[in-house]
Amino acid sequence: MATFQNKVIIVTGASEGIGRALCLALAPQAPRLVLAARNQDRLNDLGTEVEALGAKALVVPTDVTDQAACRNLVTTTVDQWGRIDVLVNNAGMTMWTTMEAMSDLSIFERLMQLNYFGSVYCTYHALPHLKATRGRIVAVSSLTGLTGVPTRTAYAASKHAMFGFFDSLRIELMDSGVTVTMIAPDFILSQMHRRALGPDGEPLGKSPLQTDKIMTAEECAAMILAAMEKRQRLLLTSARGKLLYRLKGLAPGLLDAIAAKAISKKK
Repeated sequence: MATFQNKVIIVTGASEGIGRALCLALAPQAPRLVLAARNQDRLNDLGTEVEALGAKALVVPTDVTDQAACRNLVTTTVDQWGRIDVLVNNAGMTMWTTMEAMSDLSIFERLMQLNYFGSVYCTYHALPHLKATRGRIVAVSSLTGLTGVPTRTAYAASKHAMFGFFDSLRIELMDSGVTVTMIAPDFILSQMHRRALGPDGEPLGKSPLQTDKIMTAEECAAMILAAMEKRQRLLLTSARGKLLYRLKGLAPGLLDAIAAKAISKKK
């Protein structure tokens, strides 16, 4: 039997990017997928696609910055399917500007609310059900959650917060059977970068990255699926990420130089 056959899996940020690719990667295992994001039309389209691949789909439009919406996501899932086996906290937003250039400091609040508090809200309400099934929590943070990166101050802060929260929660859950898998992707080809917030708090409208030189969402999703199956503690999706993780404690100055170079080359 496939690992996730008939398992109830909530995926936030499911309408595009890594979330969408992960749902499509999971679908052939015939899970029960709960598709959560703000755009109902894209969720409906995804629901049709995953069902054609063998999954069952439940579409629950959700703004994870709203705690009541997160509670509703969990309640609707349990009412429909009676359990939760996996929660994938994937919804997120990024930014691309130096702090000095910012004219709108609400960027910090907006990214923290979506990337961090959205994960906290969903996890809090799903946790009793995950404990009942000895389930899995998956948190899609970022390599930026492990090291500082220029032009990403607000984003890095929110992704560092995710690591602090979920690493602490993992210890609290040690005897519960619930596992926590942290995902730290390097740059991934997705619409998120086109909607990255600029210095005025408005979306850039185009990706600042060299899109032909970075990992696709589908490649990343395949790695996440393997990590989920193994209940892996941490997934670093690139050789650069693994190097930076090792360098953080050994050569922090060199780590800073590598991060600055990566941003300057935008890849």
